[in-house]
Amino acid sequence: MPAPAMRVLEGIGDGARFAWRVVREAVRPPYELGETGRQIFELGVRSVPLIALAGFAVGVVMSMHTRASLARFGAEALIPAGLAIALVRETGPLTAGLLLAGRVGAGIGAELGAMKVTEQIDALEAVAVDSFRYLVVTRVLACVLALPILTTIMNFTGMLGGFTAEAAITGIGFEPYFRQAFYPIEFTDFVPSTFKTMVFGFIIATVSSYLGVNTTGGTEGVGRTATRSVVLSSILLITTNVLLVRLIFFLFPVPG
Repeated sequence: MPAPAMRVLEGIGDGARFAWRVVREAVRPPYELGETGRQIFELGVRSVPLIALAGFAVGVVMSMHTRASLARFGAEALIPAGLAIALVRETGPLTAGLLLAGRVGAGIGAELGAMKVTEQIDALEAVAVDSFRYLVVTRVLACVLALPILTTIMNFTGMLGGFTAEAAITGIGFEPYFRQAFYPIEFTDFVPSTFKTMVFGFIIATVSSYLGVNTTGGTEGVGRTATRSVVLSSILLITTNVLLVRLIFFLFPVPG
């Protein structure tokens, strides 16, 4: 087998073992609740302005594009429902995941990479601190818990953006707009698509942590790790999303 292909397979195997170790350590006590809470604040709460602003902008743009399409058929009344379905089922979760991959993925990779090349991780081990549980598991749990909430925020601000665009054009009121928007949304639309972002959060944090703790090459290696974290996380998110969408349609079929 060619050497490049062998290295790719070895990397996939090492990454799979790393991910399995994360799952195993996450369910075993003791739990680093304090550090997990701090990471939720750093990775989740600090991402709210970005997510909210992006969601609002996406809602405005989607509303304008939807109006341009539906106006040809005289179906402008379906704009709120169409925007809500698109945001809740697919656009909100995937956009939130990609935004978090860009902001958080690069941060985790660079932070852990810097700790690796400056031997801070070794220093933690020297004082009897489980560096894997303290540095990796806490970040993974924070992303898994924070991303569904961030996705809900993006969905809501996206709807606000759609309302703003529609109100500027047609003068529709707040209450009738949201009544039309949420009328077709059901439990099986919101919950599966939102909680698939827990898988996205796991992928982002696990990939970034794996690349971070395996960083080599000094400060240049830290920069490469940050870039690779964003790129690889985004690719895996898009690929995994295809599989999850198919699984959701299988488990929660849309009524014919």
